[in-house]
Amino acid sequence: MSGAALQPLDLAALLCSRVCHDLISPVGAIVNGLEVLEEGKDAETKEFALDLIKKSARTASAKLQFCRIAFGAAGSAGAQIDTGDAETISRAFLEDDKTKIVWNLPRALLPKNRVKLLLNMLLIAGQAIPRGGQLAIEPIGTGESAGFKVAATGANAKIPQAMPGLLTAELGSEAVDAHRIQPYYTALLAKDCKLTVAMAAEGEAVAVTAK
Repeated sequence: MSGAALQPLDLAALLCSRVCHDLISPVGAIVNGLEVLEEGKDAETKEFALDLIKKSARTASAKLQFCRIAFGAAGSAGAQIDTGDAETISRAFLEDDKTKIVWNLPRALLPKNRVKLLLNMLLIAGQAIPRGGQLAIEPIGTGESAGFKVAATGANAKIPQAMPGLLTAELGSEAVDAHRIQPYYTALLAKDCKLTVAMAAEGEAVAVTAK
């Protein structure tokens, strides 16, 4: 399927596939934990199962809250989203022992598609540092027309294959499937915000910009 031929129903289906892919692992772990809890006969096994269920439930909740804004409607047409809320869900979803977020955006209410664009840029930047590192978010400009920069630094940071093509204004230079729908969707969001999104190396870092 090429980007140029992607129809609205295909876009919706591929985005749903992306969200389901993110949720399969923690939901499956919850099911496994419940099975172990039912079969466990000693206190240590039951404690392990409960810990697994708690951690997986927190992970699933964080992913759902993030995806609700990054991919969902997040309010009615013309709605605004608090960047403070965006920071909270981003930290819950993306921060762990390996990856940290440096959030240098002022708190403000911004048009929802602009915040959705930022969250998707964070996901893209995170793919540049599969071994973990730092994601630093900076504004480009001020007010509701501001753009964003997300700089990813970490061991062997590099641009994922095909990513620049998926982020071009033409939106059709690379094949689009369930694995590539998210950067394609990011390009659509940038276009709606009258911005151009790009990914490029900056020294040892990889920067995703929308301006």
